[in-house]
Amino acid sequence: MSADTRARYVLAVDQGTTSSRAILYDAAGQLVSVAQREHRQLYPAAGRVEHDAAEIHRHVRALIDRVIAKAGIRAEQVVAIGIANQRETTVLWDRDTGVPVANAIVWQDTRTDELVARLAERADAAEVVERCGLPLLGYFAAPRVRWLLDRDDRLRAKAARGEVLFGTMDSWLIWHLTGGPDGGVHVTDVTNAGRTMLMNLRTLDWDDRLLSFFGVPRAMLPEIRSNAEVYGHTAAGIPIAAALGDQQAALFGQTCFEAGEAKCTYGTGSFLLANTGTEPVRSTHGLLTTVAFRIGTAPAHYALEGSMAATGTLVQWLRDRLGLIDAAPEIETLAGTVDDNGGCYVVPAFSGLFAPRWRSEARGVIAGLTSYITKGHLARAVLEATAWQTREVVDALNADTPYPLAELRVDGGMTSNNLLMQQVSDALGVPVERPLYSETVSLGAAYAAGLAVGLWPDMPGLRRNRHTASRWLPTVPESRRDREYRRWSRAAELTYNWNEPDEP
Repeated sequence: MSADTRARYVLAVDQGTTSSRAILYDAAGQLVSVAQREHRQLYPAAGRVEHDAAEIHRHVRALIDRVIAKAGIRAEQVVAIGIANQRETTVLWDRDTGVPVANAIVWQDTRTDELVARLAERADAAEVVERCGLPLLGYFAAPRVRWLLDRDDRLRAKAARGEVLFGTMDSWLIWHLTGGPDGGVHVTDVTNAGRTMLMNLRTLDWDDRLLSFFGVPRAMLPEIRSNAEVYGHTAAGIPIAAALGDQQAALFGQTCFEAGEAKCTYGTGSFLLANTGTEPVRSTHGLLTTVAFRIGTAPAHYALEGSMAATGTLVQWLRDRLGLIDAAPEIETLAGTVDDNGGCYVVPAFSGLFAPRWRSEARGVIAGLTSYITKGHLARAVLEATAWQTREVVDALNADTPYPLAELRVDGGMTSNNLLMQQVSDALGVPVERPLYSETVSLGAAYAAGLAVGLWPDMPGLRRNRHTASRWLPTVPESRRDREYRRWSRAAELTYNWNEPDEP
């Protein structure tokens, strides 16, 4: 295809849990071309999830070249690359060779639970959440680094000398794309650094007390930078000018730039982030305090986050394990065969409950079963489980901040289910809004990169690129909403203490 040789573009890399994508945007924020490739999911043992970081790097390099060629433009027309990435996934690699010392440990991995339990018994464990804003959980990166170093004294010694480097996927990719062993830039951004449990939430720098607590040498850590600045250049001379954790990238792509604005990304799991302004808000209701974004030298914005472990996963279970549907979109039709859940409630605690309950021992339940229940009722209850999980997080958010949620911006694959989006609006009692362009993760990375190099002059101008595709308003009375939520909450409490302490 031919293209205007004077036009300028921004390239976004969306490095996700199951695949990597490269997406090219023009100066109006319109998608021009896209290329995608899945990578292998490695399961070496129960509870362990790994990726081959070298495979991901090869895929990303090839995708960058492919998306430029597909658009019919020259590399010099790409003014910046922005990277959004799966958060918490942990990579250690050799500085001299660029080869990972082990497979990347993925954010879903639970191998560090025992280590975290031991760390939690220390007298200074309470300092962790105070300094980094995150509860002491194996969900984050620091315990994974400690786990790898504890298994090899020689590896720990090399890490202490800076000969072995640590990074989340943003660091890994930026280091390789800017030269690797031949001068690669070892950096991370504030949103990814904030998910390690090693960064001080106020100073936005590595915290010596946290490094000591987790036994992680400072010499192996990347430099923490803002989300929008030029970190380095590729071999083709393209500036790499942005990096954000995927959920923060979605928040930015949804233009949630002001305190009180919130988005929820509905996928395999779901993640609700609410901008709380330039001061961190300490949650007392089970949410995570995290960095939302920092653009250049401007003050950082913070967010409260609620993570829901099993949303799309629950629909996949209905399809793959129970065989009630042949494809995920069919659940909307099946659920539409009935008017309500028939008194049936589903709580998908497949691997515990995340925010705001944080019960790792919980296991899923189906409650309220009677002989009246059909597969249509079960399908409806499966969708409602995502709506009620969202309600839990929003209730916690409203209790933690002076900004009651007025509307929820949504994105992700599950938002194509119109019934589910109506259920979410009904559960929350607020409007739910889906943008015209659902690729908010990559769009957020593109926006940040474009801001860094001046393609877009300011953040308010980016709001003009945002257009609404669909909007849902609450349709059920408050009394019914609250009654159904109370019943689902009782079902959620039945999931507690399912695994006894001596059980795997």
